[in-house]
Amino acid sequence: MTTAVSHQYIDRESGRVVDERLYADQLLRWIYAAPWEDRLWILRTVTSARTSQLLGFLNYDLPFSSMSWGIDRFVRQLGVDLSECVEPVEHLDSPRKLFQRQIRYWETRPMDHDPNQIVAPADARMLVGSLAADSSLFLKGKFFDFEELFGLGRCPWLEAFQGGDYAICRLTPDKYHYNHMPVSGVVRDIYEVHGRYHSCNPGSVVAIETPYSKNVRTVTVVDTDVSEGTRVGLVALVEIVALMIGRIDQCYSARRYEQPLPVTTGMFLTKGQPKSLYRPGSSTTVVVFQAGRVRFCDDVIRNMARMDVESRFSVGFGRSLVETELKVRSTIGFRLCEGAPQEKE
Repeated sequence: MTTAVSHQYIDRESGRVVDERLYADQLLRWIYAAPWEDRLWILRTVTSARTSQLLGFLNYDLPFSSMSWGIDRFVRQLGVDLSECVEPVEHLDSPRKLFQRQIRYWETRPMDHDPNQIVAPADARMLVGSLAADSSLFLKGKFFDFEELFGLGRCPWLEAFQGGDYAICRLTPDKYHYNHMPVSGVVRDIYEVHGRYHSCNPGSVVAIETPYSKNVRTVTVVDTDVSEGTRVGLVALVEIVALMIGRIDQCYSARRYEQPLPVTTGMFLTKGQPKSLYRPGSSTTVVVFQAGRVRFCDDVIRNMARMDVESRFSVGFGRSLVETELKVRSTIGFRLCEGAPQEKE
C-alpha cells in the first residue's frame, strides 16, 4: 500500500492549519484503493445497510463500562467539549449517546440575526462550489452528480437548481450531529433517496466517483421567498448518510430542542433552529442554492485556494480544495438582493 497523503484543513476561528485525524484510515484505504479482483464485491458488502448498522452497533452502542477505556479517555481522543452539553455527563454512557448529544447552541453557537445572511447547517468542514460552467468555483462530477443527487424523476428541482451554487459540509465522528436550518422558509418537498453507505473519509470520497449522490440521503426543498423567509429563492438541504450512520431523524424544534416535530411539506422552518439528527458517525450535508441568489463568504473561498495546505481533495481532484472548519449557525454567505422576486404569501 502506498504512503497516505495527510489531510489538513483551516480552522476558521484561529486561522490555523490543522492536521485531521482520520478514523480507520488504513482500513478504508485498503477497502477503497487496493487494486484486487474482489474489491467491488467487498465495497458492495461494506457499504450495505446491514453492514453499516452492524458496524454502528459495535462502534457506538456498547457502553463505556464494557470497553477498555472510559468516557474520559474517549472524550479526550475526540476533543469533545462536555461543558457545552445539555445533559449531565453521567447520562452520556455510550459512544452513541455522546455522538447524539444536544448542546446549548443558543449560548455556544451564537448566530448573527441579519436577515441577509445564510448560516452553516452543522459543525463541519466546508467547501463551496458552483454548477455553472463559467464560474471559477465550477467542479463537475467529483463530489456528486447533479442529476443523480436529487433522485430519479425530480425534473422540476433539477430545472430549478440548474447552474446554482452549493456548500458541502462534512461532519466527522467527533462533531455535534444535529443539522440546523441555514435559511428560513416553507418546505415545498421532502423525500428520501435510496442508496449505499459509503465512507465520507476524504480518501474514500476521492476514490469513489460522485459518492454523495450514491449514498442514502434525504432531500428537503425550502422556498425562502415567503413572508419572514430569507428570500434567496429555493434552497435544497441534502442530508447524506455515510458508513455507520443508521438513519437521519427529522426532528425540527422551533425553540431549543423542545417539542420536536417531523418535517413535512407546508411547514415553516426558521433559520438557525435544529432540523434533523444523524445517528451517528460521519456524514455530509450539501446545501444547494439557485443561480445568482447567494454569495459565499470571502474567507471560505480564499481558504479553498490555499496552496500551502495539504488536502486529499486537492491531490485527488487536481485543483486546490481546502476545507474550512466552522461552527453551526455561523455565517457562510449573503443574499444577493439585486433582482430578487417579491415574496409569496
